[in-house]
Amino acid sequence: MTISNRRSRKITIGQENYRWVVSPSGKGSLVLTVQHDDFNGQLIRVSVESDINEYWIECPNVKSLDMKVIKPADVTTVIIEAMNQGWTPKDKGKPLCFCLSGSTLVPR
Repeated sequence: MTISNRRSRKITIGQENYRWVVSPSGKGSLVLTVQHDDFNGQLIRVSVESDINEYWIECPNVKSLDMKVIKPADVTTVIIEAMNQGWTPKDKGKPLCFCLSGSTLVPR
């Protein structure tokens, strides 16, 4: 599976380009998906706790919601940590799945 260029963002780390996209995943979480931009290789999928999609439903009562938004700096951290944990973005393989706890990537 390739991440669409139309619905994703590009990020460069070192000399390598990656594509990333964030999508909702049920109540209270988002999924960050990352893939190397030049290779149809292994994906990483990161579950991130966030109530950001509930904002529109609960507005203006949002004080108790976790309003985590995934920023490019978060994506950089995730990519580097995933590679430290064995992600090989240029090789084919099953997607690696993680949870993001603070700034720590935890295998699922």
